[in-house]
Amino acid sequence: MVIGILELEIKLFSSNSLKDKRRIIKSLTDRIRNNFNVSVSEIRHQDLWQRAGLGIALLTTEGRFAQRMLSKIVNFIKEDKKISLIDSRMEIM
Repeated sequence: MVIGILELEIKLFSSNSLKDKRRIIKSLTDRIRNNFNVSVSEIRHQDLWQRAGLGIALLTTEGRFAQRMLSKIVNFIKEDKKISLIDSRMEIM
């Protein structure tokens, strides 16, 4: 069993309030879940309206598959023009 973990730090450009942030994060986490079949949660900066920390996890049988999927998620985030990826950290266990 292999567990892949991805931590993302992102900046939200179009968020002007915590309500905006919740809407943007909800949409983003739903798109990540639907496209990649992984678990996603906001794990940091819940009180800041232009910044978010996301935690993403997946369980698989192959380490290379986990790394490939998490890398695809990083690229997916980088392609979104409404947000900017500040930092990412990947761990395969």
